[in-house]
Amino acid sequence: MVWLQQMIARYDTTIWIRVIGTVLTTFAGFMLRPFLAFYLYDRMDGNLLVAAMVTSLQPLTSIISGYFAGSLSDRYGRKPLMIAALAIEAISMAGYIWADSIFAFAALTVLNGIGASLFWPAASAQITDVVPEEKRSEVFALLHTALNLGAAAGPLIGVAIYKVNPAIAFGICSCMLFVYALLLFWKVPETLPDHIRAQASRSAKTDQAPRLKLAEHPTLIWMTLAAVPVSLLYSQVEIILPQHLRTQYTDFLSVFATLMTINGVLVVCCQIAIAKYAERFPAHWVILTAYLFLACVGFGYGWAPGFLILVLAEVLFTIGEMLYGPQIQKAISVMAPEEYRGRYFAIFGANWGITGTIGPSVGAVAFKGIGGALWFSILGLLLLVGGLFQYRFVKKATQAEPAESVQSLSS
Repeated sequence: MVWLQQMIARYDTTIWIRVIGTVLTTFAGFMLRPFLAFYLYDRMDGNLLVAAMVTSLQPLTSIISGYFAGSLSDRYGRKPLMIAALAIEAISMAGYIWADSIFAFAALTVLNGIGASLFWPAASAQITDVVPEEKRSEVFALLHTALNLGAAAGPLIGVAIYKVNPAIAFGICSCMLFVYALLLFWKVPETLPDHIRAQASRSAKTDQAPRLKLAEHPTLIWMTLAAVPVSLLYSQVEIILPQHLRTQYTDFLSVFATLMTINGVLVVCCQIAIAKYAERFPAHWVILTAYLFLACVGFGYGWAPGFLILVLAEVLFTIGEMLYGPQIQKAISVMAPEEYRGRYFAIFGANWGITGTIGPSVGAVAFKGIGGALWFSILGLLLLVGGLFQYRFVKKATQAEPAESVQSLSS
């Protein structure tokens, strides 16, 4: 077991608490996540567009509150933001059990969006605080693996629970979020650098906080826009792909859950190895390859003539996300000025909010208008174009000094 001891010693305690918490919450979340749209669809009397619009409220809220969340984590620290976020999400998940109207679902979805927007910028900045640059893609890959430990088992168990009583899944998810919050409170120290905390404290007293002017950070903005096709594909996989499968398979829920399980198992088995192998190559080439794989997935989902081709598409999807996620997060961490880390991750994370907001509704309209095959083909074309642009921007970001502009500090 020497290798296990070496593995544990390789990373800070903060990282291992994050791994444990991620496994707990994603196992519970993936029991529920694939079927939340169906749950809302059933509760909304079969109105797909209304269900999609309610689902869109979470990322819409994240867009609005995300920037402020990044700023708060840069001023008051990562730990309090993360604990508050998990508590808010836990309350919202518990609330779904008793919600019985569109207004209740909408309010809880907004609450969940606030929690999510508080958590991820602080969590990503925390990794940048404690992990040396040369290990960051590896640690982001480790956390992605932890996420998929839950994704591997959660969906199939979720199918069984969903068929019995969806409220059980909401309850389990709420409990796991509370447990994660307690672990962070108990075991994880604050990681915001002391000099940044002192600077924030002085700024708070003088009302002269460092402000991030978006016009002075064009590479970050372009990278965020070029990431939109990737997050758009994800939004369609969660909302529209099950409906597309419904037109082809009688037991479409089991087919969908099987695809998600394949994705989770492959990530658990291969993510760390692939992340380490990808480190041999320039980040911009790795990310371009990921976009090409994901483009193939769009066409595969749309036109797969049988289950085996769907499985092949899912394998390509998994390889693409294993290449993309750690490398793009490392690129953001490298280019982010120390005093703006939370805000950089919050701004880049807005690409998920944008597609999460418009994606379900656009996908629902496109699915009804042109069908799943053509819609997923359009996504494939968007990924091809987005990949070419992202190649250029990541190359620029990783070869430039971090911070296109420390000079954007304003007094």
